[in-house]
Amino acid sequence: MVDQRLPLSSVGAFAVWEPVLRLMLGDDTDRRAARTARVAGRVGPHGWSLAHRGSMSSAARTAVEGIQRALARGRVQEVAFSAEVRPDGRTTLGLVWPSPVVEPAIGRPDLGVLVLAEGSLAEPWLRRPEPVPGAVPAPSADPESLERTLRERLPGVVGATEAEIAATEARLGATLSDELKALYRVTRVDWADDFEAAVRAGQAVGCELSGLEDLEGVDAAARHPGWGSGAAHAAGTSPDAAVQDLAGSPGWIRFGGNGGDDFAVDLTPGPAGHLGQVILVDHERSFGAELVADSLTDFVLGRPREERHDRPHRRGDGLPAVARVGAGGPGVAGVAGVAGVAGVAGTVQAAAHPALEVLAIEAAGDGAPFSLAPVSGLPRLRTLTAAPGALADPLEVAGLTGLEHLELGTEEWRALLDAGAVPRTLKAAAVTARDQDHLHVVAIANQILALWDRPRIVQTLLDGDLGPAT
Repeated sequence: MVDQRLPLSSVGAFAVWEPVLRLMLGDDTDRRAARTARVAGRVGPHGWSLAHRGSMSSAARTAVEGIQRALARGRVQEVAFSAEVRPDGRTTLGLVWPSPVVEPAIGRPDLGVLVLAEGSLAEPWLRRPEPVPGAVPAPSADPESLERTLRERLPGVVGATEAEIAATEARLGATLSDELKALYRVTRVDWADDFEAAVRAGQAVGCELSGLEDLEGVDAAARHPGWGSGAAHAAGTSPDAAVQDLAGSPGWIRFGGNGGDDFAVDLTPGPAGHLGQVILVDHERSFGAELVADSLTDFVLGRPREERHDRPHRRGDGLPAVARVGAGGPGVAGVAGVAGVAGVAGTVQAAAHPALEVLAIEAAGDGAPFSLAPVSGLPRLRTLTAAPGALADPLEVAGLTGLEHLELGTEEWRALLDAGAVPRTLKAAAVTARDQDHLHVVAIANQILALWDRPRIVQTLLDGDLGPAT
């Protein structure tokens, strides 16, 4: 959707962007060769992404900072921009304004990820813990010793009643471990009414202790990083894992923290774990948790578990759930940042197996495009990213019946849209431009959004003149 109304007049003037465009044109080899030059980037109140190497001129830096101040005043999260500069200097600048249906592409000039299903999450963030019927507390778990130790450290402190503990279990829908019950029988913790007592309780336990009423499970949705990186992740708990490979679990009961991360008692351990073990949920990670101690008794007594390194991205048969195909190279920014890649294959055929979940296809080194026929009908394949020009026949996407996330070039999307073959299983999508041809991406994106009756993206087009190449 092209909108000539300027949401922020101080940003919507061509002259404001001119120093930035000149900076990004660099040595202007395209225009000197009588070709149209294309540039793209993003500017937000607290940062920017510009395809430029080297230092910025003072004029360009001043221009970017002026744009940032205007965005901050208008409380605009970020503006993506793209421009086509013709050899004679005539320029079309497109400003793409933030949209509730677009997740910005962090660190990239791309439009971002289109969220087609409101509130949707990538599949790994929807996974529930697998039952482990044989899970038992660690040999070191000793509720009686734990309670005795805490009473010695916290004399005279009032603990929770059995009724209060039972009410907490009912609220959580989980049975607390005997050790956790022992802890709260000693001290119920009340940060609001007795701050000093709460601090003493935390010192006795070894972390900033939560009150009984604050106990909660770890919500997987709250850790979702967005579709841009979430769709590229694959989860898998190996048979020798102590902690299940999850984003969250109702059985990960947060009981304290270290000022940033959370400690939780794990009631849904991995196959090699123990019921009631203590795990650390890192606030800088969006998936998984680290085993800290085999039991709450060990945790309080200062007996941490040695660090483990589980291998979450391979199935029991050793085949990678995430695979990258192709040699890479220029123009593959849309797939180069795929996280958690467990395997690199020379062909789609080599990457294909029933457990494959995520496939990233980069441009082939010899320029030969790839066929999707080998992965057609795979039961678990849910994410496909393919660089512009990397697919031999884009319509083969229709054979991928379980896709949730799809990232393709503009030409590939046009083929799917013209054929009415866009998979309706999608929850998110992204459009990658070839040769930084971002000016026309919005039109494709809005066609995709229309299929899901989602709000359209607004793009403002400005005309200007940068003069002929020098």
